[in-house]
Amino acid sequence: MPSFDVVSEIDGHELTNAVDQVNREVANRFDFKGSDSRVEQSEGGLTLEAQSDFQIRQILEILYQKMSKRGLDVGFVKEGDVEERGMRAYMEVKLNEGIDKELARQIVKRIKEAKLKVQAAIQGDQVRITGKKRDDLQAAMAMLRQADLGQPLQFTNFRD
Repeated sequence: MPSFDVVSEIDGHELTNAVDQVNREVANRFDFKGSDSRVEQSEGGLTLEAQSDFQIRQILEILYQKMSKRGLDVGFVKEGDVEERGMRAYMEVKLNEGIDKELARQIVKRIKEAKLKVQAAIQGDQVRITGKKRDDLQAAMAMLRQADLGQPLQFTNFRD
């Protein structure tokens, strides 16, 4: 029986490359000279560091550009508040990966409302969709692509 999985994950390698490009550009830009501004990648997020709130916003804009050029969806990024400590400004940026229970229920509900001949089952942080025909699965993919669920989705593990 044909099936596929609906997931929400970011390509870690491409994200690392985008962060490296941001750091390289910030180091070479005239308006950041001597400011020791940078982006640091950690488990589940990024930390932006600069001298001021304005520079943090500029770094964030550069990050969005580099992510877009590398094919990463900026919908994964959830900006935190800028906090100033001493002479530095910091911003924690969270990366929303995985499908939480509420979003999974919403996906299943939309599939049932569409009255497609497919079944959806929640499996951890992904949703498996099965059907008898490939066309039904492709219709489910098209419907989910058009739905605005607030988080980017990918379709993996397509089996025929």
